[in-house]
Amino acid sequence: MNTTSHTVAVLGAGTMGSGIACVMARAGHRTLLFDVDETNLGRGLDTVRGFFDNGVRKGKIDAAQADSAVANLSGTTDLGDLAPADVVVEAIFEDLDLKKETFGRLDGIVSERTLFHTNTSTLSVTGIASGSRLPGRVVGTHYCNPAPLMKLVEVADGRHTEGWAHDATLEFLDTLGKTSVVTKDRPGFIVNRFLIPWENSCIDALESGVGTKESIDAAVRGALGHPMGPFRLLDIVGMDIHKQVAMRLYEQLREPRFFPPPMVERMVAAGDLGRKTGRGFYEYDDNRLFGS
Repeated sequence: MNTTSHTVAVLGAGTMGSGIACVMARAGHRTLLFDVDETNLGRGLDTVRGFFDNGVRKGKIDAAQADSAVANLSGTTDLGDLAPADVVVEAIFEDLDLKKETFGRLDGIVSERTLFHTNTSTLSVTGIASGSRLPGRVVGTHYCNPAPLMKLVEVADGRHTEGWAHDATLEFLDTLGKTSVVTKDRPGFIVNRFLIPWENSCIDALESGVGTKESIDAAVRGALGHPMGPFRLLDIVGMDIHKQVAMRLYEQLREPRFFPPPMVERMVAAGDLGRKTGRGFYEYDDNRLFGS
């Protein structure tokens, strides 16, 4: 794979999928955002366009670059439209059977040399790859959230990933300006092995009165050097997603530190999921996932 423009299909128009689509479009790749639901797809496309509009307003990208990125973007609910894709990035719901089925369907649509990337960090890359008749082309690529702002991508080969697919994946991620970290196909990879228990600890600290959400966020930014505090980050990720990831890791590893605190369940039940619902730990005037 060279550094020329590619056609990239991003599956799933949720938080991660729309964020990854931002990355692809900004890098100059023709970007096809796919979702089975027309409403979700429209919301995802609006998120991507809103990201670039916001970047122009803040002076982080000029209008011509934003226009070019948006021009690279299109959406579809028809899996058959993904036939031209050189790279497929799967960011759909964390369900092993669904991911396997989707890759199996794509086998009959795209080229045999199309790379299959899965953004999972809780399910087995090997298990997902087993849904394809060509498991050698499947690679785990976990984009750190929020994908348009974070440079790191974890790369994990499945048991049958072939060398050409691994190498082509690293080359492709380089065209995105991303930093690749190679890890093993293990639950949580590197980042979520550390991040989920830490976020749970921050939630516990908030609930027990150690500090306010503002003071804990400020302490993490000021003393630990994080670009944003845990509660701002959780509002972008979504409390439903945090709960889902935490539970999947707990089910596989059986370590109590992965089990989500009671506050998570209450927030999910109340619909206080974060930016996408306008309220999580903080309240928001809009639901731009990657806004200020």
